[in-house]
Amino acid sequence: MTSSFEFPAHPAPARLSDAERDRVVGVLREGAAQGMLSHDTFLRRMELALVARRTDELQELTADLVFGPQSGLGQRLIGVVGGASAFFVRMRRAWHTEKLPPLLLPGPGPGPLRIGRDPGNGLRLSHDTVSRAHAELSRSRGVWILRDLGSTNGTTVNGRRVAGSVVVRDGDMVGFGQMSFRLTAP
Repeated sequence: MTSSFEFPAHPAPARLSDAERDRVVGVLREGAAQGMLSHDTFLRRMELALVARRTDELQELTADLVFGPQSGLGQRLIGVVGGASAFFVRMRRAWHTEKLPPLLLPGPGPGPLRIGRDPGNGLRLSHDTVSRAHAELSRSRGVWILRDLGSTNGTTVNGRRVAGSVVVRDGDMVGFGQMSFRLTAP
């Protein structure tokens, strides 16, 4: 039989200090600032930090967010994952690049090469996403210039939409609507 003066079998954990909570909040804030936590994850962990009752609960909230010299393994792991991701992005681009049909840069002529769906263009592309007068390719002072002619679905060079004119060279990927080509020198 126990009396009211005896301690319980499992002592209640000490109350967490504000300093402990502030430290965890700082680590969470730094993790969000470095992009290691999404906004939603940051908010959820902040809520959990405010209601935590034990030190180990706070430690769980920041276990994957170690900064500074002690985070060497984590930083190496992030570097390896980032490198592998970049490799696969380059591989996907290279694979896509090789499948593109070539577009031979034209020889010297009286004017620019007009590209579009209209039969009167020097390069006729019969695709619904290509405008009748889509773009033109010309040579000026030794460089090739691709100019969008106000097409509806746009002209792209290496995945970026052209606004006006842009210098292009051998090997660039060019797109007219949904049709893509690899520029090739004669």
